[in-house]
Order: sequence, then C-alpha cells, then structure tokens
Amino acid sequence: MLSQNIALYSWTNGAIMIAVFGIVCLSLIGILINFMMGGKKKEDNEEKVE
Repeated sequence: MLSQNIALYSWTNGAIMIAVFGIVCLSLIGILINFMMGGKKKEDNEEKVE
C-alpha cells in the first residue's frame, strides 16, 4: 500500500516541456508563413526590354 502512494515521477516537468515545444513549433510555422507571404514579387515591367 505504501508503494502505491509514493510518486515515482512528476507530470509537471513533462507538461511544461510539451508546452514549450508546442509554442516553439507554432512560432516557427508562423515565421515560415510570414516569409512565404511577404516575399518579393517579380514585376513584369522590370523584365521587359522596350
């Protein structure tokens, strides 16, 4: 009975690590989408030689 009441591990550290990993992943995805949307677009006027 005593061995069932002794906590062998804590859920707190794992939950914090998963939360930090999720935040990092979401921020990297957001930065990637920002770069994809904000890239320089080629204009056809500059490429044409008249």
